[in-house]
Amino acid sequence: MKNKIKWVITVLMPVVVLVGIGALRRDLTVRNLEWPTQMEYSPAYLSQTENPVLPGEMTEQAPVPGTIPRGFLPFHYGSGPQEAERAGRELRNPFQATGENLARGEYIFSTYCAVCHGARGAGDGPIIPKYPNPPSYRTARSRALPDGTMFHVITLGRNNMPSHAAQVSAEDRWKVILLIRKLQQAEAN
Repeated sequence: MKNKIKWVITVLMPVVVLVGIGALRRDLTVRNLEWPTQMEYSPAYLSQTENPVLPGEMTEQAPVPGTIPRGFLPFHYGSGPQEAERAGRELRNPFQATGENLARGEYIFSTYCAVCHGARGAGDGPIIPKYPNPPSYRTARSRALPDGTMFHVITLGRNNMPSHAAQVSAEDRWKVILLIRKLQQAEAN
């Protein structure tokens, strides 16, 4: 065993010494050899520049069909009363009427909805003298609307009401519907 250790030291010691001398004698102003060089110095292309490698010879490519942007939830309903009815049958509010959800719904309602619909949803907002009255949430027709139909109307708009999908997130739209239901229940009692 001791002979093997002596033999390994005898063979490896000169190798270690020679490698050390070579490393110390290296010219530090000259780059080392780099393998593979293609990965070290890959050609970079700007987004709107030509690129001979990709289809159409452009760096910026169209997204793959069916791609959904990050943070975007697709809405699989078109505009119109039939689609609103279908949304009413198929969509359910994923949120419960907790204090936190109702507080958020009230904040969004007061920011985006109360201008036309009024603070209590009676259709008497401050813009009404200059704009036609929106429907009141107190009517039997409004109470009979399913949550999915209300979500559809807020998302895509109807008649004089524009779409609020760009201003109000899908979660906040559902929370506004919770608040509207609370206002309707308070009016019924």
